[in-house]
Amino acid sequence: MSLLPSMARDLRVDEPTAGHVISAYALGVVVGAPVIAVLSARIARHSLLIGLMVLFALANGCSAIAPTYRWMLLFRFVSGLPHGAYFGIACLVAASLVPTQRRTQAVGRVLLGLTVATIIGVPLANWLGQAFGWRSTFAIVAGLALISVALIAMYAPRDPAPAGASPLHEFGALGRAQVWLTLAIGAIGFGGLFSVYTYLASTLMVVTRMQPAHVPFVLAAFGLGLTAGNLIVPKFADRALMPTAGGLLVWEAVLLALYPWAAQAAWTVTLDVFAIGLGGALATVLQTRLMDVAGRAQSLAAALNHSAFNVANALGPWLGGMAIAAGYGWTSTGIVGSALAVAGLCVWAIAWRSE
Repeated sequence: MSLLPSMARDLRVDEPTAGHVISAYALGVVVGAPVIAVLSARIARHSLLIGLMVLFALANGCSAIAPTYRWMLLFRFVSGLPHGAYFGIACLVAASLVPTQRRTQAVGRVLLGLTVATIIGVPLANWLGQAFGWRSTFAIVAGLALISVALIAMYAPRDPAPAGASPLHEFGALGRAQVWLTLAIGAIGFGGLFSVYTYLASTLMVVTRMQPAHVPFVLAAFGLGLTAGNLIVPKFADRALMPTAGGLLVWEAVLLALYPWAAQAAWTVTLDVFAIGLGGALATVLQTRLMDVAGRAQSLAAALNHSAFNVANALGPWLGGMAIAAGYGWTSTGIVGSALAVAGLCVWAIAWRSE
């Protein structure tokens, strides 16, 4: 996202058009997660993780040398294909390495990569893009992916494919109501966080009247909240999984509702944004929940979790943007986000009661 201006100039398109490369990646995640999870059911997880990371490295390397905008769209779509399946399988591997009562903590450690990216990766990518050009960032990502391939090859457990695994068994997850309800909790309830985060920079400058140079500090506070949430919340989830998920949705509903008030001052909005970030641990909690309700279709269910959160990443900003366009102001995204958290809580209640 932080590379769009320079990328747009180089590829000779305007910024809104260049923004479609982000959508292309997200579409790749949504499509690739279930397809790869089903087709790879009989592949050992060690080999699958390596293969997915190799694909990620190749696609990012191609992104670095994309000659035109259309080629860039294609390479970003291909880059997104292994994303959901990789994280889903990696979480299953991590959970298999620890006692049952520590599964969520293990999943949280895997997903720390995503949260640390909001603190370090985004500003670093922006700096690299300014210093060496946007293409250098994709080249570095490709290099990091190849390092990951080597580390996985050396350290990931070499377990065989799960006994009796098959594409047909993976499809079995689609027939389980609790799988769909769990995915819906994330797709709806998590949308509130994205509703606020997408328009946070603009809100800080227009409503809080913050200087542009200070905006990154608030964005970093959000990333710190995400990271802290993934370190703290899983310990509670391993004791009481569904109550923790419900508590996180209540937490988000309240803090998002307070956002319009908090946005009036720099210190209150920073605290509120940090606290909203803590609720991002819902992704980790629901990942473990899917392990419990998916039966033998573990790979597909784990991968679909990331498709669900990409739906949230589309739903929240879309509804928040509609509220802003309707004249309710930048802070209306907090009210929209709170409503989405409450809607997710309703789905959670149905899931818990019907289990």
